[in-house]
Amino acid sequence: MSARDEPQPIVFVIDDDLSVREGLSSLFRSVGLQVKAFASASEFLQTKIQDGPSCMVLDVRLPGLSGLDFQAELAKANIQIPIVFMTGHGDIPMTVRAMKAGAVEFLPKPFRDQDMLDAVQSGLEQNRDRRRRSSDSSKLKASFDSLTAREQEIMGLVTAGLMNKQIAGEVGISEVTVKLHRGNVMRKMGAKSLADLVRMADALGLRRSGS
Repeated sequence: MSARDEPQPIVFVIDDDLSVREGLSSLFRSVGLQVKAFASASEFLQTKIQDGPSCMVLDVRLPGLSGLDFQAELAKANIQIPIVFMTGHGDIPMTVRAMKAGAVEFLPKPFRDQDMLDAVQSGLEQNRDRRRRSSDSSKLKASFDSLTAREQEIMGLVTAGLMNKQIAGEVGISEVTVKLHRGNVMRKMGAKSLADLVRMADALGLRRSGS
């Protein structure tokens, strides 16, 4: 997906203080970001999340589910949104726990607007990178699925290091036929070299060993 086709980035703000939600919403909109604000984690969970680059600005102390517990719940649900934590009551153990669990930043209130904007932009970039990798992985899987069963078998043997002659003996076909299948595999996978094909096999999790 090109940058032009990419959905508009969105920032989710979760804080039980209305003035904080309004202030942050205004700040993010001033730099062209889309914002959705929530008073609690449960309120966010009831909302349909759009498909697009996103980042979450989350207060540590919330009514009901705390910010840190909410971070853990999102991880369990495989909702991979980068989180920027903010708190008026931060302490070292909280910061360590949040950062170890993958938080982008931990900002004590009051924070500078620029620090918040920098942290959110960093989170959005992280999210874009993850989405790109996920998209690349999906394309690679689609290319592999376009191979015939025999071509998939040949790809596994080629990337395990077997020579054409060895593959022919193992599969029970002629060496010329192996070369034809190998050429089809390279073309369909979009591989420019054997090293390229091996990298793709590793990414796909093909686990074949030569004999």
